[in-house]
Amino acid sequence: MPVSEHPMQALAAFLPDGSFDQVVYYIHHYKVHLTISKQRKSVLGDYRHAGWGGNHRISVNGNLNKYEFLITLLHELAHLLTYELHKNRVEPHGKEWKMNYSRLLVDFVQHKIFPADIEKALQKSIINPSATANGETDLLLVLRKYDAAKKPGFIHIIDVPEGAVFQTENGKIFRKGAKRRKRFECVEIKTGLHYTFSPISEVKVIETPI
Repeated sequence: MPVSEHPMQALAAFLPDGSFDQVVYYIHHYKVHLTISKQRKSVLGDYRHAGWGGNHRISVNGNLNKYEFLITLLHELAHLLTYELHKNRVEPHGKEWKMNYSRLLVDFVQHKIFPADIEKALQKSIINPSATANGETDLLLVLRKYDAAKKPGFIHIIDVPEGAVFQTENGKIFRKGAKRRKRFECVEIKTGLHYTFSPISEVKVIETPI
C-alpha cells in the first residue's frame, strides 16, 4: 500500500482549521508515527501499538475530507490511549476505548472545530461510539456532504426509492429492496443473486436495466 510520511506543517493541509495544535500535541506527546495512506476500501484508518523501543503507528486515508480525516484520527488515537492504560487486557472497542474516544470528541467539539451539522451528528458518537465508521451512518451522511470531489450522478443508496434500479461504480446493476437491520437487501439483475449494501454506498439510478 503506497503511503507517505508527512512533516507536521504538511499535516495541517489535512486538518480542519483550529485543530492542528491539539493534534500535534498528541502526536509529539505519545511519539506517534503518522502515515497518510492512499484510499483503502476496507478501512479509513488503523493503529498499531509501539513495539519494544518503537513508536505508536497510526495511518489515515488521505482522500478523506478534513472533518472525516480528523474524526478518523481521533478514533485511532483513542486506541493508542487505551493501549497506554490497559495494553492488550481489554477489548479493542470495549468500554475503555469508548470512554477515551468520547473524551477526545468532546474536547475537539468544545473547541468549535466542526460545523454545526457535524457537531450535532457527533453527539450520538459521544454518547455511544461505534466500533466502525459504517456503524455511524447518520454521521457519515453528514460528513460526506463536505467531500470536495463528488461523483456526477451518484447518490447514497439510502436516497434511492425502494424498487428502483441502480448501477454501482463497477457497472453491475441491481434493484433496491427493503432495509434489513442496518443494510439494504438488493438483487443483481443479471444473476438474481442477493447482496446487501450500506446506506452510504454511492450508486447511480437508471431508468431500466441495460
